[in-house]
Amino acid sequence: MSTQTATTTAVTPAGVSHLVLNVRDIEVSHRFWTEVVGFQQCAALEPGRLTMRFYRGGTPGHHHDLALAQVVNPEALGAPSNWSMAGQASGLNHVAIQYPDRETWLRQVAHLQASGVPFLQRGDHGMSHSVYIQDPDGHGIECLYDLPEEVWAGDVNAAMNYFNPLPREGEAALQDTTDVPVFGKKL
Repeated sequence: MSTQTATTTAVTPAGVSHLVLNVRDIEVSHRFWTEVVGFQQCAALEPGRLTMRFYRGGTPGHHHDLALAQVVNPEALGAPSNWSMAGQASGLNHVAIQYPDRETWLRQVAHLQASGVPFLQRGDHGMSHSVYIQDPDGHGIECLYDLPEEVWAGDVNAAMNYFNPLPREGEAALQDTTDVPVFGKKL
């Protein structure tokens, strides 16, 4: 039997393993998260248990990134609220979905627009370029690609505080620049 040494310091986790979202209509949400956002279903709970489906992105060897759980009594819920970065209640503000590179992200942004998904916010952060949307249940979603570490690593705080708002509609919402500020580095 092994003994654990008590500690007063929290252990740093490897990261967030997955996210579970409660949804009103699992079929509608399934279509959104697969056909619009691009996740692939990898599992589902067996009938008779909770109604849940599990999804993954492109991370090799990862069992799942996202799960959808059907709300037991969806008709008792009010209408979903519109997402805003300025939170109106406690709970999840948004989930950030990372695409592997700029070119893939640009294709996804064009796909979102062609699918009729409204861009609630579009802009460049100091460490990523993003578009914010919401799913059918009002969950905020940030679709992003990360800028190279050398852009933001010199001053993460300054990079986090940087935001350049961009157009949310039309061809201008599909544009992206590679001319980005470098934080914490004197030129």
